[in-house]
Amino acid sequence: MGFGIIIIGDEILSGRRVDKHLPKAIELLRARGLALAWAEYIGDERRRITATLKRTFDSDDIVFVTGGIGATPDDHTRQCAAAALGVPLELHPQARQLIAERIIETAPYGQADLDAPDNLHRFNMGVFPQGASIIPNSYNKIPGFSVRNHYFMPGFPVMAWPMMEWVLDTHYAHLHHGTPHDERSFLVFELPESALTPLMERIERDFVGVHVFSLPSVGDVEHGGIYARRHIDLGVKGEPEVVAAAYRVLREGVHMLGGEIFEPEN
Repeated sequence: MGFGIIIIGDEILSGRRVDKHLPKAIELLRARGLALAWAEYIGDERRRITATLKRTFDSDDIVFVTGGIGATPDDHTRQCAAAALGVPLELHPQARQLIAERIIETAPYGQADLDAPDNLHRFNMGVFPQGASIIPNSYNKIPGFSVRNHYFMPGFPVMAWPMMEWVLDTHYAHLHHGTPHDERSFLVFELPESALTPLMERIERDFVGVHVFSLPSVGDVEHGGIYARRHIDLGVKGEPEVVAAAYRVLREGVHMLGGEIFEPEN
């Protein structure tokens, strides 16, 4: 089981909008001692959305899905989720009640004809795959929905992010900080990755449960100073006590290879 996110919308792939959901999901998970295992971007294409959801429904993963749950012609996610599950769509009674409350709250003097054509259309936002549960929307009451460990929410960050937090704290509090984790790294100068590879392999062999990572950079001009030089961000991550020991060995190994080390304060 892992956490994943599917971000749906042509506007992301065309560059009309910049995705903010991926970094926020990482942030929300990290604050709870959890991590994102994978992410996918999909345009507003029914065939592809349905195929992707069929695949992820067959997994044990916990999946956030953002975008495409409205009631306009370019919103397909609700229909695709139902098709992927092979179940019909139906108006969720609690979703209908919440949408009705929102219609009345925003109507002049609180008077609204719920049977008016435009209001009947709004109820389509509460039409979910059969058997779905709702996700409350603290922004405007129009709910998202969940089914089979998949959590569907609007593309608007102001709505989606509180929904993500609600899901994590309501359904997965038992997973918070369940696995102790630490990550430590330093910058290496004057050594190529090829020279570091045997050391990295030895660390992973000698310290069970520790993973070594290597992120080369041609120089980060934006941050200037020492970061502007070509370097490698080299580190280890895993169980805290093992990470501490592996980090010491990794650091000593780089020194023996003649590498220059810089340890950022973090």
